[in-house]
Amino acid sequence: MRDRNRQRFATTLRFLALAAVAGLMPGIAEAHITQVGSGGFLQGFEHPLSGADHLLAMFSVGLWGAQMGGRNVWTLPITFPLVMVLGGILGITGVPLPAIETGIALSIVVLGTAIAFVWRPPEWLALSIIGIFAICHGYAHGAELPLAADPADFAIGFVLATGLIHLAGIAVGLGVQRTLGNRMVRIPGGLIAMGGLYFLVN
Repeated sequence: MRDRNRQRFATTLRFLALAAVAGLMPGIAEAHITQVGSGGFLQGFEHPLSGADHLLAMFSVGLWGAQMGGRNVWTLPITFPLVMVLGGILGITGVPLPAIETGIALSIVVLGTAIAFVWRPPEWLALSIIGIFAICHGYAHGAELPLAADPADFAIGFVLATGLIHLAGIAVGLGVQRTLGNRMVRIPGGLIAMGGLYFLVN
């Protein structure tokens, strides 16, 4: 029975890894480029998958929540897309916010480092950190809204995609902890932090 469960976990992890790679392939070349005239829901759904920076940050939220355990498994991934909608509204309405791209890169560095060092802050602090970064990501999505897209459909699309990326992070985090041990989650955290440093420098 245990062998069967391990095989299921391994299959799930392979599927999620392939899905992540598939999402990254077109996005690395076209991060943050939105075509004029493209539609609402589908464009919104594709947007979080179209850039490695967005994908890494959102994956990290689920991974960090799984690592911390308890209520954090769900409170972090639920808080992020809800607050991201607020950031999206600010972006759509053109409210000026400085250093959004820097904030996005920092989100990857901070979240990856938190995972790598197994940091377990109080829930209110973790949610505050998640909320600040969610504003940055939401603002970027909203500011890049296609001219022909419906804002509500676009928002529903990017929130749904974000939630699925969070779930992938949770699945990988819980799967790694059950099969390889909690400390092994630190490895992807370190790799994510290094990716964040790359975006921060570039």
